[in-house]
Amino acid sequence: MRQTRRALRGHDLLADRYLNKDTAFSDDERDAYRLRGLLPPRVLSIEQQVRLELEHVRRKSDDLERYIGLAALQDRNETLFYRLLRDNLEELLPVVYTPTVGRACQEFSHILRRPRGVWLTPPDRTRFAQLLQDGAPTTDVRLVVVTDNERILGLGDQGAGGMAIPIGKLAIYTAAAGVHPMSTLPVSLDVGTDHPGLLSDPLYLGHPAARLRGEAYDELVEAFVEAIASVFPGAVLQWEDFKGANALRLLARHRHRLPSFNDDIQGTGAVALGGLLAAERLLGTPLAQHRLLLVGAGAAGVGIARLLRHATHGNREVPLAMIDRDGLVHSRRPLSAEKAEFAIDPAAIPPQLLAAADDASLAKVIEHWRPTVLIGTTGIAGRFDEAAIRAISQVAPRPVILALSNPTSACEATPGDMLRWSDGRALVATGSPFDPVQIGGQTLPASQANNAFVFPGLGLGAIVAEAREITDDMLLAAARTLAESVSVSRLEAGALFPPIGELARVAHATACAVVRAARDSGFGRHLPDEEIERAVDATTWTPEYVPLPI
Repeated sequence: MRQTRRALRGHDLLADRYLNKDTAFSDDERDAYRLRGLLPPRVLSIEQQVRLELEHVRRKSDDLERYIGLAALQDRNETLFYRLLRDNLEELLPVVYTPTVGRACQEFSHILRRPRGVWLTPPDRTRFAQLLQDGAPTTDVRLVVVTDNERILGLGDQGAGGMAIPIGKLAIYTAAAGVHPMSTLPVSLDVGTDHPGLLSDPLYLGHPAARLRGEAYDELVEAFVEAIASVFPGAVLQWEDFKGANALRLLARHRHRLPSFNDDIQGTGAVALGGLLAAERLLGTPLAQHRLLLVGAGAAGVGIARLLRHATHGNREVPLAMIDRDGLVHSRRPLSAEKAEFAIDPAAIPPQLLAAADDASLAKVIEHWRPTVLIGTTGIAGRFDEAAIRAISQVAPRPVILALSNPTSACEATPGDMLRWSDGRALVATGSPFDPVQIGGQTLPASQANNAFVFPGLGLGAIVAEAREITDDMLLAAARTLAESVSVSRLEAGALFPPIGELARVAHATACAVVRAARDSGFGRHLPDEEIERAVDATTWTPEYVPLPI
Protein backbone atom coordinates (compact mmCIF):
# COMPACT_ATOMS: atom_id res chain seq x y z
CA MET A 1 0.00 0.00 0.00
CA ARG A 2 2.68 2.44 0.96
CA GLN A 3 6.44 2.43 0.66
CA THR A 4 8.39 2.93 3.87
CA ARG A 5 10.65 5.96 3.57
CA ARG A 6 13.99 5.66 5.33
CA ALA A 7 13.66 9.42 5.92
CA LEU A 8 10.76 8.72 8.28
CA ARG A 9 12.59 8.24 11.55
CA GLY A 10 12.38 8.84 15.27
CA HIS A 11 9.35 10.73 16.48
CA ASP A 12 8.00 11.04 12.92
CA LEU A 13 7.92 7.27 12.56
CA LEU A 14 6.21 6.85 15.94
CA ALA A 15 3.61 9.43 14.86
CA ASP A 16 2.69 7.50 11.68
CA ARG A 17 -0.27 5.33 12.69
CA TYR A 18 0.21 2.99 9.72
CA LEU A 19 3.89 2.25 10.41
CA ASN A 20 4.12 2.63 14.18
CA LYS A 21 4.74 -0.56 16.14
CA ASP A 22 5.23 1.03 19.58
CA THR A 23 7.25 -1.38 21.74
CA ALA A 24 7.34 -4.05 19.01
CA PHE A 25 10.10 -2.36 16.98
CA SER A 26 13.04 -4.76 16.90
CA ASP A 27 16.48 -3.82 18.21
CA ASP A 28 17.78 -3.50 14.64
CA GLU A 29 14.86 -1.28 13.65
CA ARG A 30 15.40 0.92 16.70
CA ASP A 31 19.00 1.50 15.67
CA ALA A 32 18.27 1.99 11.96
CA TYR A 33 15.38 4.39 12.48
CA ARG A 34 16.73 6.38 15.47
CA LEU A 35 14.22 4.96 17.91
CA ARG A 36 16.77 3.92 20.49
CA GLY A 37 16.00 5.82 23.69
CA LEU A 38 12.54 6.85 22.51
CA LEU A 39 10.99 3.58 23.69
CA PRO A 40 11.32 1.43 26.81
CA PRO A 41 14.11 -1.12 26.19
CA ARG A 42 11.94 -4.27 26.24
CA VAL A 43 10.75 -5.53 22.82
CA LEU A 44 7.25 -7.01 22.94
CA SER A 45 5.45 -9.21 20.44
CA ILE A 46 2.13 -8.09 19.01
CA GLU A 47 0.44 -10.85 21.05
CA GLN A 48 1.88 -9.35 24.24
CA GLN A 49 0.77 -5.88 23.17
CA VAL A 50 -2.77 -7.18 22.61
CA ARG A 51 -2.82 -8.54 26.17
CA LEU A 52 -1.78 -5.15 27.50
CA GLU A 53 -4.35 -3.27 25.44
CA LEU A 54 -7.09 -5.61 26.67
CA GLU A 55 -6.01 -4.75 30.22
CA HIS A 56 -6.34 -1.06 29.38
CA VAL A 57 -9.82 -1.49 27.90
CA ARG A 58 -11.12 -3.66 30.74
CA ARG A 59 -9.93 -1.24 33.40
CA LYS A 60 -12.44 1.33 32.18
CA SER A 61 -15.89 1.08 33.74
CA ASP A 62 -17.76 3.05 31.07
CA ASP A 63 -18.27 1.89 27.46
CA LEU A 64 -17.89 5.41 26.08
CA GLU A 65 -14.52 5.67 27.79
CA ARG A 66 -13.59 2.32 26.27
CA TYR A 67 -14.64 3.71 22.88
CA ILE A 68 -12.42 6.77 23.40
CA GLY A 69 -9.51 4.58 24.47
CA LEU A 70 -9.81 2.33 21.43
CA ALA A 71 -10.06 5.37 19.14
CA ALA A 72 -6.81 6.65 20.67
CA LEU A 73 -5.15 3.31 19.94
CA GLN A 74 -6.41 3.40 16.35
CA ASP A 75 -4.97 6.90 15.98
CA ARG A 76 -1.61 5.75 17.33
CA ASN A 77 -1.12 2.23 15.95
CA GLU A 78 -3.52 0.93 13.28
CA THR A 79 -2.00 -2.55 13.11
CA LEU A 80 -2.30 -3.17 16.84
CA PHE A 81 -5.82 -1.73 16.95
CA TYR A 82 -7.04 -4.10 14.24
CA ARG A 83 -5.23 -7.09 15.71
CA LEU A 84 -6.90 -6.38 19.07
CA LEU A 85 -10.31 -5.94 17.45
CA ARG A 86 -10.01 -8.97 15.15
CA ASP A 87 -8.99 -11.28 17.98
CA ASN A 88 -11.70 -10.01 20.37
CA LEU A 89 -14.69 -9.16 18.18
CA GLU A 90 -17.25 -10.67 20.51
CA GLU A 91 -16.14 -8.39 23.34
CA LEU A 92 -15.18 -5.24 21.45
CA LEU A 93 -17.67 -4.93 18.58
CA PRO A 94 -20.34 -3.49 20.91
CA VAL A 95 -17.78 -0.89 21.96
CA VAL A 96 -16.53 0.25 18.54
CA TYR A 97 -19.99 -0.05 17.00
CA THR A 98 -23.57 -0.55 18.21
CA PRO A 99 -24.67 0.23 20.80
CA THR A 100 -21.80 2.40 22.10
CA VAL A 101 -21.26 4.23 18.80
CA GLY A 102 -24.70 5.83 19.31
CA ARG A 103 -23.43 7.61 22.42
CA ALA A 104 -20.25 8.54 20.58
CA CYS A 105 -22.32 10.21 17.84
CA GLN A 106 -24.34 12.15 20.42
CA GLU A 107 -21.25 13.40 22.24
CA PHE A 108 -18.90 13.55 19.27
CA SER A 109 -17.94 17.24 19.48
CA HIS A 110 -16.95 16.75 23.12
CA ILE A 111 -14.97 13.51 22.81
CA LEU A 112 -13.13 13.99 19.50
CA ARG A 113 -9.38 13.73 19.96
CA ARG A 114 -7.93 13.38 16.47
CA PRO A 115 -10.06 13.84 13.31
CA ARG A 116 -9.96 11.20 10.60
CA GLY A 117 -11.58 10.98 7.20
CA VAL A 118 -12.81 13.84 5.03
CA TRP A 119 -15.35 16.51 5.97
CA LEU A 120 -17.22 18.08 3.05
CA THR A 121 -19.46 21.12 3.57
CA PRO A 122 -21.55 23.34 1.25
CA PRO A 123 -18.90 26.11 1.06
CA ASP A 124 -16.42 23.50 -0.27
CA ARG A 125 -18.65 22.28 -3.10
CA THR A 126 -16.38 23.44 -5.95
CA ARG A 127 -13.31 21.68 -4.53
CA PHE A 128 -14.59 18.29 -3.37
CA ALA A 129 -12.15 16.43 -5.62
CA GLN A 130 -9.17 18.25 -4.15
CA LEU A 131 -10.33 17.68 -0.58
CA LEU A 132 -10.80 13.97 -1.24
CA GLN A 133 -7.30 13.75 -2.70
CA ASP A 134 -5.81 15.64 0.24
CA GLY A 135 -7.71 13.63 2.86
CA ALA A 136 -7.10 10.13 1.57
CA PRO A 137 -4.22 8.13 3.06
CA THR A 138 -3.32 6.81 -0.42
CA THR A 139 -4.31 7.28 -4.05
CA ASP A 140 -5.54 3.68 -4.10
CA VAL A 141 -8.76 4.12 -2.09
CA ARG A 142 -11.07 1.19 -2.87
CA LEU A 143 -13.87 1.71 -0.34
CA VAL A 144 -15.66 4.89 0.78
CA VAL A 145 -18.40 5.09 3.43
CA VAL A 146 -20.33 8.37 3.38
CA THR A 147 -23.09 9.78 5.58
CA ASP A 148 -25.04 13.02 5.62
CA ASN A 149 -25.65 12.41 9.34
CA GLU A 150 -29.43 12.77 9.25
CA ARG A 151 -30.67 9.36 10.35
CA ILE A 152 -28.03 8.01 12.71
CA LEU A 153 -29.17 4.60 13.98
CA GLY A 154 -32.48 5.25 15.75
CA LEU A 155 -31.23 8.61 17.06
CA GLY A 156 -32.03 10.89 14.13
CA ASP A 157 -30.03 13.96 13.07
CA GLN A 158 -26.66 14.00 14.83
CA GLY A 159 -24.91 16.55 12.65
CA ALA A 160 -21.14 16.20 12.59
CA GLY A 161 -21.40 13.41 15.16
CA GLY A 162 -22.58 11.07 12.43
CA MET A 163 -18.96 10.73 11.29
CA ALA A 164 -18.50 8.09 14.00
CA ILE A 165 -20.66 5.75 11.90
CA PRO A 166 -18.46 5.61 8.74
CA ILE A 167 -15.39 5.34 10.97
CA GLY A 168 -16.96 2.43 12.85
CA LYS A 169 -18.20 0.70 9.70
CA LEU A 170 -14.76 0.85 8.11
CA ALA A 171 -13.16 -0.52 11.28
CA ILE A 172 -15.44 -3.56 10.90
CA TYR A 173 -14.56 -3.87 7.20
CA THR A 174 -10.91 -4.16 8.19
CA ALA A 175 -11.27 -6.31 11.32
CA ALA A 176 -13.80 -8.76 9.84
CA ALA A 177 -13.02 -8.79 6.11
CA GLY A 178 -9.39 -7.69 6.02
CA VAL A 179 -9.92 -4.63 3.81
CA HIS A 180 -6.65 -2.72 4.18
CA PRO A 181 -7.24 0.41 6.31
CA MET A 182 -5.22 2.57 3.89
CA SER A 183 -7.62 1.69 1.08
CA THR A 184 -10.65 3.01 3.01
CA LEU A 185 -12.01 6.50 3.54
CA PRO A 186 -14.80 7.74 5.84
CA VAL A 187 -16.61 10.85 4.58
CA SER A 188 -19.01 13.21 6.30
CA LEU A 189 -21.20 15.11 3.88
CA ASP A 190 -21.91 17.78 6.48
CA VAL A 191 -24.83 19.72 5.05
CA GLY A 192 -25.77 21.26 8.39
CA THR A 193 -28.16 20.07 11.08
CA ASP A 194 -31.67 20.75 12.31
CA HIS A 195 -30.83 19.49 15.81
CA PRO A 196 -31.43 22.52 18.08
CA GLY A 197 -29.19 21.18 20.83
CA LEU A 198 -26.24 20.98 18.44
CA LEU A 199 -26.81 24.40 16.89
CA SER A 200 -26.99 25.97 20.33
CA ASP A 201 -23.82 24.24 21.56
CA PRO A 202 -20.93 26.75 21.41
CA LEU A 203 -18.49 23.82 21.11
CA TYR A 204 -20.32 22.05 18.26
CA LEU A 205 -17.73 21.14 15.60
CA GLY A 206 -19.98 20.74 12.56
CA HIS A 207 -21.24 23.11 9.85
CA PRO A 208 -23.27 25.56 11.97
CA ALA A 209 -26.29 26.01 9.72
CA ALA A 210 -29.73 24.56 9.11
CA ARG A 211 -29.70 21.36 7.09
CA LEU A 212 -29.50 21.87 3.33
CA ARG A 213 -32.63 20.74 1.49
CA GLY A 214 -34.14 20.47 -1.98
CA GLU A 215 -32.28 21.26 -5.19
CA ALA A 216 -29.24 22.66 -3.38
CA TYR A 217 -28.88 19.38 -1.47
CA ASP A 218 -29.16 17.31 -4.64
CA GLU A 219 -26.55 19.45 -6.37
CA LEU A 220 -24.17 18.97 -3.47
CA VAL A 221 -24.58 15.18 -3.53
CA GLU A 222 -24.09 15.21 -7.30
CA ALA A 223 -20.84 17.14 -6.86
CA PHE A 224 -19.71 14.55 -4.33
CA VAL A 225 -20.51 11.59 -6.60
CA GLU A 226 -18.69 13.24 -9.51
CA ALA A 227 -15.67 13.84 -7.29
CA ILE A 228 -15.60 10.22 -6.09
CA ALA A 229 -15.86 8.89 -9.65
CA SER A 230 -13.05 11.20 -10.72
CA VAL A 231 -10.63 10.76 -7.83
CA PHE A 232 -11.27 7.09 -6.96
CA PRO A 233 -12.66 5.46 -10.14
CA GLY A 234 -14.06 2.01 -9.44
CA ALA A 235 -14.14 2.48 -5.66
CA VAL A 236 -17.08 0.92 -3.83
CA LEU A 237 -19.29 3.59 -2.23
CA GLN A 238 -21.47 2.74 0.76
CA TRP A 239 -24.28 5.19 1.57
CA GLU A 240 -24.85 5.25 5.31
CA ASP A 241 -27.58 6.71 7.54
CA PHE A 242 -29.28 8.96 5.02
CA LYS A 243 -32.90 9.65 5.94
CA GLY A 244 -35.53 7.41 4.32
CA ALA A 245 -36.70 9.40 1.29
CA ASN A 246 -33.20 10.67 0.46
CA ALA A 247 -31.70 7.24 0.99
CA LEU A 248 -34.08 5.55 -1.44
CA ARG A 249 -33.87 8.33 -4.02
CA LEU A 250 -30.08 8.55 -4.00
CA LEU A 251 -29.71 4.79 -4.21
CA ALA A 252 -32.01 4.64 -7.23
CA ARG A 253 -30.16 7.50 -8.91
CA HIS A 254 -26.61 6.26 -8.38
CA ARG A 255 -26.56 2.47 -7.93
CA HIS A 256 -26.22 1.88 -11.70
CA ARG A 257 -23.71 4.70 -12.07
CA LEU A 258 -20.98 3.44 -9.77
CA PRO A 259 -20.58 0.37 -7.53
CA SER A 260 -22.58 1.53 -4.54
CA PHE A 261 -25.10 0.28 -2.01
CA ASN A 262 -26.98 1.54 1.01
CA ASP A 263 -26.41 -0.60 4.07
CA ASP A 264 -29.54 0.63 5.85
CA ILE A 265 -31.66 -0.46 2.87
CA GLN A 266 -29.86 -3.35 1.20
CA GLY A 267 -27.62 -4.56 4.01
CA THR A 268 -30.57 -4.73 6.38
CA GLY A 269 -32.55 -6.53 3.68
CA ALA A 270 -29.82 -9.13 3.24
CA VAL A 271 -29.43 -9.69 6.99
CA ALA A 272 -33.19 -10.10 7.47
CA LEU A 273 -33.39 -12.46 4.51
CA GLY A 274 -30.43 -14.42 5.87
CA GLY A 275 -32.29 -14.89 9.16
CA LEU A 276 -35.42 -16.09 7.38
CA LEU A 277 -33.44 -18.53 5.22
CA ALA A 278 -31.77 -19.86 8.38
CA ALA A 279 -35.25 -20.36 9.86
CA GLU A 280 -36.19 -22.21 6.68
CA ARG A 281 -33.30 -24.60 7.29
CA LEU A 282 -34.58 -25.31 10.80
CA LEU A 283 -38.34 -25.38 10.23
CA GLY A 284 -38.43 -26.80 6.72
CA THR A 285 -41.01 -24.20 5.66
CA PRO A 286 -40.02 -22.48 2.40
CA LEU A 287 -39.89 -18.69 2.48
CA ALA A 288 -42.67 -18.47 -0.12
CA GLN A 289 -45.03 -20.30 2.27
CA HIS A 290 -44.67 -17.78 5.10
CA ARG A 291 -46.96 -14.85 5.78
CA LEU A 292 -44.94 -11.72 6.51
CA LEU A 293 -45.72 -8.58 8.47
CA LEU A 294 -43.20 -5.73 8.35
CA VAL A 295 -43.68 -3.09 11.02
CA GLY A 296 -41.92 0.02 9.76
CA ALA A 297 -42.13 1.09 6.12
CA GLY A 298 -39.11 3.38 5.91
CA ALA A 299 -35.95 2.74 3.93
CA ALA A 300 -35.03 -0.39 5.91
CA GLY A 301 -38.53 -1.86 5.62
CA VAL A 302 -38.63 -1.19 1.89
CA GLY A 303 -35.17 -2.73 1.49
CA ILE A 304 -36.26 -5.89 3.29
CA ALA A 305 -39.46 -6.15 1.26
CA ARG A 306 -37.64 -5.65 -2.04
CA LEU A 307 -35.05 -8.33 -1.35
CA LEU A 308 -37.73 -10.75 -0.13
CA ARG A 309 -39.54 -10.23 -3.42
CA HIS A 310 -36.31 -10.81 -5.34
CA ALA A 311 -35.63 -13.98 -3.36
CA THR A 312 -39.08 -15.32 -4.26
CA HIS A 313 -38.62 -14.36 -7.93
CA GLY A 314 -41.00 -11.42 -7.72
CA ASN A 315 -43.86 -13.65 -6.57
CA ARG A 316 -46.54 -11.18 -5.51
CA GLU A 317 -48.64 -14.04 -4.19
CA VAL A 318 -46.34 -14.30 -1.16
CA PRO A 319 -48.45 -12.64 1.56
CA LEU A 320 -46.57 -9.54 2.68
CA ALA A 321 -48.04 -6.58 4.53
CA MET A 322 -46.41 -3.43 5.87
CA ILE A 323 -47.41 -1.07 8.65
CA ASP A 324 -46.22 2.51 8.92
CA ARG A 325 -47.10 5.23 11.44
CA ASP A 326 -50.50 5.69 9.77
CA GLY A 327 -51.44 2.03 9.83
CA LEU A 328 -51.60 -0.66 7.19
CA VAL A 329 -50.04 0.23 3.84
CA HIS A 330 -52.88 -0.24 1.31
CA SER A 331 -53.71 1.16 -2.09
CA ARG A 332 -56.53 3.46 -1.01
CA ARG A 333 -54.08 5.59 0.96
CA PRO A 334 -51.78 8.31 -0.40
CA LEU A 335 -48.41 6.57 -0.59
CA SER A 336 -44.87 7.22 -1.78
CA ALA A 337 -43.81 5.26 -4.85
CA GLU A 338 -41.67 2.97 -2.68
CA LYS A 339 -44.49 2.08 -0.30
CA ALA A 340 -46.91 1.69 -3.21
CA GLU A 341 -44.80 -1.26 -4.42
CA PHE A 342 -46.07 -3.23 -1.41
CA ALA A 343 -49.54 -1.78 -0.89
CA ILE A 344 -52.29 -4.31 -0.25
CA ASP A 345 -55.52 -4.17 -2.21
CA PRO A 346 -58.22 -3.49 0.41
CA ALA A 347 -60.76 -5.43 -1.64
CA ALA A 348 -58.73 -8.59 -1.13
CA ILE A 349 -58.68 -8.49 2.68
CA PRO A 350 -61.30 -8.45 5.45
CA PRO A 351 -62.49 -4.94 6.35
CA GLN A 352 -61.67 -5.73 10.01
CA LEU A 353 -57.99 -5.70 9.08
CA LEU A 354 -58.15 -2.12 7.86
CA ALA A 355 -59.98 -1.11 11.00
CA ALA A 356 -57.46 -2.93 13.17
CA ALA A 357 -54.59 -1.14 11.42
CA ASP A 358 -56.26 2.23 11.76
CA ASP A 359 -56.46 1.98 15.54
CA ALA A 360 -52.73 1.11 15.64
CA SER A 361 -53.19 -2.14 17.60
CA LEU A 362 -50.47 -4.44 16.36
CA ALA A 363 -52.08 -7.41 18.11
CA LYS A 364 -55.30 -6.87 16.14
CA VAL A 365 -53.42 -6.65 12.85
CA ILE A 366 -51.67 -9.92 13.68
CA GLU A 367 -54.97 -11.52 14.63
CA HIS A 368 -56.46 -10.73 11.22
CA TRP A 369 -53.38 -10.96 8.97
CA ARG A 370 -52.10 -14.13 10.67
CA PRO A 371 -48.38 -13.69 9.94
CA THR A 372 -45.76 -16.32 10.69
CA VAL A 373 -42.94 -13.74 10.40
CA LEU A 374 -42.82 -10.39 12.21
CA ILE A 375 -40.06 -7.88 11.37
CA GLY A 376 -39.56 -4.50 13.06
CA THR A 377 -37.60 -1.51 11.73
CA THR A 378 -39.45 1.21 13.60
CA GLY A 379 -36.84 2.61 15.97
CA ILE A 380 -39.56 2.55 18.66
CA ALA A 381 -38.69 0.77 21.89
CA GLY A 382 -41.45 -1.61 23.00
CA ARG A 383 -43.32 -1.55 19.66
CA PHE A 384 -43.62 -5.34 19.92
CA ASP A 385 -45.65 -5.54 23.12
CA GLU A 386 -46.82 -8.61 25.00
CA ALA A 387 -50.20 -8.67 23.25
CA ALA A 388 -48.54 -8.69 19.82
CA ILE A 389 -46.07 -11.45 20.66
CA ARG A 390 -48.77 -13.60 22.23
CA ALA A 391 -50.98 -13.01 19.19
CA ILE A 392 -48.37 -14.22 16.69
CA SER A 393 -47.53 -17.15 18.97
CA GLN A 394 -51.16 -18.28 18.71
CA VAL A 395 -51.02 -18.04 14.91
CA ALA A 396 -47.69 -19.81 14.33
CA PRO A 397 -46.22 -22.79 16.24
CA ARG A 398 -42.74 -21.25 15.91
CA PRO A 399 -43.00 -17.62 14.80
CA VAL A 400 -39.94 -15.81 13.46
CA ILE A 401 -39.54 -12.38 15.06
CA LEU A 402 -36.80 -9.94 14.07
CA ALA A 403 -36.63 -6.75 16.16
CA LEU A 404 -33.99 -4.99 14.11
CA SER A 405 -33.89 -1.42 15.40
CA ASN A 406 -30.78 -0.18 17.18
CA PRO A 407 -29.21 1.02 19.38
CA THR A 408 -30.49 -1.02 22.29
CA SER A 409 -32.68 1.83 23.52
CA ALA A 410 -34.67 1.72 20.25
CA CYS A 411 -35.22 -2.04 19.99
CA GLU A 412 -38.84 -3.13 19.43
CA ALA A 413 -38.54 -5.81 22.14
CA THR A 414 -35.87 -7.62 24.09
CA PRO A 415 -35.10 -11.29 23.40
CA GLY A 416 -36.12 -12.15 26.97
CA ASP A 417 -39.57 -10.62 26.58
CA MET A 418 -40.16 -12.14 23.16
CA LEU A 419 -39.15 -15.60 24.35
CA ARG A 420 -41.14 -15.40 27.59
CA TRP A 421 -44.29 -14.12 25.87
CA SER A 422 -44.03 -16.89 23.25
CA ASP A 423 -43.38 -19.57 25.89
CA GLY A 424 -39.91 -20.07 24.40
CA ARG A 425 -41.26 -21.09 20.99
CA ALA A 426 -40.38 -18.03 18.92
CA LEU A 427 -37.20 -17.79 16.86
CA VAL A 428 -36.00 -14.29 17.68
CA ALA A 429 -33.16 -11.95 16.80
CA THR A 430 -32.41 -8.31 17.54
CA GLY A 431 -30.33 -5.64 15.86
CA SER A 432 -28.45 -4.89 19.08
CA PRO A 433 -26.57 -7.33 21.34
CA PHE A 434 -28.28 -8.87 24.38
CA ASP A 435 -27.20 -11.45 26.94
CA PRO A 436 -28.45 -15.07 26.68
CA VAL A 437 -31.92 -15.70 28.08
CA GLN A 438 -32.98 -18.17 30.78
CA ILE A 439 -36.31 -19.82 29.87
CA GLY A 440 -37.70 -22.89 31.63
CA GLY A 441 -34.32 -23.98 32.94
CA GLN A 442 -32.72 -23.57 29.50
CA THR A 443 -30.18 -20.97 28.38
CA LEU A 444 -31.15 -19.67 24.95
CA PRO A 445 -28.79 -17.55 22.82
CA ALA A 446 -29.80 -13.96 22.10
CA SER A 447 -29.15 -14.00 18.38
CA GLN A 448 -27.96 -10.72 16.87
CA ALA A 449 -29.09 -9.72 13.38
CA ASN A 450 -26.13 -7.43 12.86
CA ASN A 451 -25.51 -5.90 9.42
CA ALA A 452 -21.84 -6.67 10.04
CA PHE A 453 -22.69 -10.21 8.92
CA VAL A 454 -23.23 -8.83 5.39
CA PHE A 455 -21.54 -5.56 4.51
CA PRO A 456 -17.86 -6.49 5.13
CA GLY A 457 -18.01 -9.52 2.85
CA LEU A 458 -20.19 -7.69 0.33
CA GLY A 459 -17.72 -4.82 0.09
CA LEU A 460 -14.67 -7.08 -0.08
CA GLY A 461 -16.33 -9.23 -2.73
CA ALA A 462 -17.20 -6.17 -4.81
CA ILE A 463 -13.59 -4.97 -4.57
CA VAL A 464 -12.16 -8.35 -5.61
CA ALA A 465 -14.71 -8.71 -8.42
CA GLU A 466 -14.00 -5.16 -9.61
CA ALA A 467 -17.78 -4.95 -9.74
CA ARG A 468 -19.30 -2.27 -11.96
CA GLU A 469 -22.53 -2.45 -9.99
CA ILE A 470 -23.74 -4.07 -6.77
CA THR A 471 -26.76 -6.09 -7.83
CA ASP A 472 -29.67 -7.75 -6.04
CA ASP A 473 -28.16 -11.11 -7.01
CA MET A 474 -25.00 -10.20 -5.08
CA LEU A 475 -27.12 -9.28 -2.06
CA LEU A 476 -29.06 -12.52 -2.38
CA ALA A 477 -25.76 -14.44 -2.50
CA ALA A 478 -24.69 -12.70 0.72
CA ALA A 479 -27.99 -13.57 2.44
CA ARG A 480 -27.78 -17.23 1.42
CA THR A 481 -24.18 -17.47 2.58
CA LEU A 482 -25.14 -15.98 5.94
CA ALA A 483 -27.95 -18.52 6.38
CA GLU A 484 -25.62 -21.39 5.51
CA SER A 485 -23.05 -20.10 8.02
CA VAL A 486 -25.26 -20.87 11.02
CA SER A 487 -24.24 -24.20 12.55
CA VAL A 488 -26.82 -26.92 13.06
CA SER A 489 -26.27 -26.81 16.83
CA ARG A 490 -27.00 -23.06 16.95
CA LEU A 491 -30.10 -23.48 14.81
CA GLU A 492 -31.36 -26.23 17.09
CA ALA A 493 -30.78 -23.90 20.05
CA GLY A 494 -32.98 -21.31 18.34
CA ALA A 495 -30.26 -18.96 17.02
CA LEU A 496 -30.76 -17.62 13.50
CA PHE A 497 -27.31 -16.04 13.19
CA PRO A 498 -23.73 -17.09 13.94
CA PRO A 499 -21.93 -15.68 16.97
CA ILE A 500 -20.21 -12.33 16.42
CA GLY A 501 -16.86 -14.04 16.94
CA GLU A 502 -17.35 -15.75 13.57
CA LEU A 503 -17.62 -12.52 11.57
CA ALA A 504 -14.31 -13.10 9.77
CA ARG A 505 -15.34 -16.59 8.64
CA VAL A 506 -18.72 -15.32 7.42
CA ALA A 507 -17.13 -12.32 5.65
CA HIS A 508 -14.67 -14.55 3.77
CA ALA A 509 -17.40 -16.93 2.62
CA THR A 510 -19.63 -13.99 1.68
CA ALA A 511 -16.89 -12.31 -0.35
CA CYS A 512 -16.36 -15.50 -2.36
CA ALA A 513 -20.10 -15.84 -3.00
CA VAL A 514 -20.37 -12.19 -4.04
CA VAL A 515 -17.45 -12.49 -6.49
CA ARG A 516 -19.17 -15.51 -8.04
CA ALA A 517 -22.53 -13.71 -8.26
CA ALA A 518 -20.92 -10.60 -9.80
CA ARG A 519 -19.26 -12.77 -12.43
CA ASP A 520 -22.41 -14.76 -13.20
CA SER A 521 -24.55 -11.63 -13.57
CA GLY A 522 -22.04 -9.99 -15.91
CA PHE A 523 -21.09 -7.16 -13.52
CA GLY A 524 -17.70 -8.46 -12.35
CA ARG A 525 -14.51 -9.79 -13.84
CA HIS A 526 -14.43 -13.37 -15.03
CA LEU A 527 -12.76 -15.56 -12.44
CA PRO A 528 -12.98 -19.37 -12.60
CA ASP A 529 -14.44 -20.91 -9.46
CA GLU A 530 -11.11 -22.41 -8.45
CA GLU A 531 -9.45 -18.97 -8.49
CA ILE A 532 -12.04 -17.02 -6.50
CA GLU A 533 -10.90 -17.97 -3.00
CA ARG A 534 -7.25 -17.29 -3.89
CA ALA A 535 -8.23 -13.86 -5.22
CA VAL A 536 -10.12 -13.05 -2.02
CA ASP A 537 -7.21 -14.25 0.13
CA ALA A 538 -4.76 -12.17 -1.91
CA THR A 539 -6.81 -9.02 -1.24
CA THR A 540 -7.27 -9.70 2.48
CA TRP A 541 -4.96 -7.84 4.86
CA THR A 542 -3.82 -9.46 8.11
CA PRO A 543 -2.92 -7.12 10.99
CA GLU A 544 0.70 -8.15 11.47
CA TYR A 545 3.81 -6.02 11.74
CA VAL A 546 5.98 -5.93 8.62
CA PRO A 547 9.75 -5.78 9.16
CA LEU A 548 11.15 -2.42 8.09
CA PRO A 549 14.05 -2.45 5.61
CA ILE A 550 17.36 -2.21 7.43
